Amino acid sequence: MMHIIYYNGFDPSDHGELFQQLMPDAQIRLWQDGDQQPADYALVWKPPIQMLAGRDDLKAIFNLGAGVDAIMKLSDQIPAHVPIIRLEDAGMAEQMADYVTHAALGYFRHFDQYQRLAGQRQWQPKWPDKKSEFSVAVLGLGVLGSVIVQRLQQLNFPVLGWSRSQKNLAGVDCYFGLDGLKECLSRARVAVGILPLTEATTGILNRTNLAYLPKGAYLINVGRGAHVVEEDLLELLQNGHLAGATLDVFQTEPLPQQHPFWHQANITITPHISAQTVLEEGNQQIAGKLRQLEQGLPVTGVINRQLGY
Repeated sequence: MMHIIYYNGFDPSDHGELFQQLMPDAQIRLWQDGDQQPADYALVWKPPIQMLAGRDDLKAIFNLGAGVDAIMKLSDQIPAHVPIIRLEDAGMAEQMADYVTHAALGYFRHFDQYQRLAGQRQWQPKWPDKKSEFSVAVLGLGVLGSVIVQRLQQLNFPVLGWSRSQKNLAGVDCYFGLDGLKECLSRARVAVGILPLTEATTGILNRTNLAYLPKGAYLINVGRGAHVVEEDLLELLQNGHLAGATLDVFQTEPLPQQHPFWHQANITITPHISAQTVLEEGNQQIAGKLRQLEQGLPVTGVINRQLGY
C-alpha cells in the first residue's frame, strides 16, 4: 500500500479527503508535529521544515500549487535525491489569462481613467489608442506566461516576451538576459510580471528596470510580490512616469491596512486571486503522476533546485 503524508498550510482543516477519493488504495494521513512514521510521498503546501527535513524514505514531494518559492526555502534540508514536483496549470492558466487580459484591455480602453473621472463627476471622452502601438511585454514565458501570451495575441495586441534564457514563441519578439530586459521594457506600454521567484528575480521590478518603460506605461504583477521593490514603484507612479499598476501579489499578504498602496488612486489591488488552484484538476494531475512514478515512468513538473523553479 502507498503511504502518503499530507499538509496544507493554506487550510489546516483540509485533510485531503478529495484526493483520497482519487487514490482509494493509498493510505493518506494528515501530518502532525512529531510524525516520523515511514511514507512514500508527501503532498504539501507551505509545510513546516520538521515535516520534510532528512526524509530519505520519500520517493517524491508534490507541491500543491504552481508557486514553489515557499518550499524552495526548505530545499537544502530535503535530501537531494527526493524530487520536488510542482503543479502544472491545474486550471490556473485560463484564470491568469482572464485576469491579465481584463487589466490590459482596461488600460488600453482608458477604463482606469474613466473610473477616476466618474468619481469626480466628469464627462471627458478620451481619444482611443491604436492597438498596433500598444505592446504588452510578458515577463516569464513558462506554462502560465505562454497561455497569457496566446490570449493577448488573440486580442491582437503586439506581444513581447522576456525570460531568463532564450525562448522562441510564434509571433512574439522574445528577449532574454539583463540587456534583453531593458530593450523589452523600453518597447512596452504594459509590462506583465509572471516570473518565478528566485534569488535572481527578487526585486527585479525596481526603479532602474521599471524606468525603462516609456512614460505613461502600466504594470500588471501576478507573479510574486517580492519581484517588486514597492517604494520604487510608488515613486514612479507618483511622479507620473508610470500611469498605473494592477497588483495581485505583495511583499506582505494580506496587504497591511496602513500600506501606501491603498491610498494610491492609480493602483488596482486584488487579494492574490488572479489564479487559484482548481482542486479537482490539481488532484487528478497529482494522482496521475503518482501512478506514473509507481510504474517507473518519468513525470513533468520536477523542480530544478539550482534554478529554483
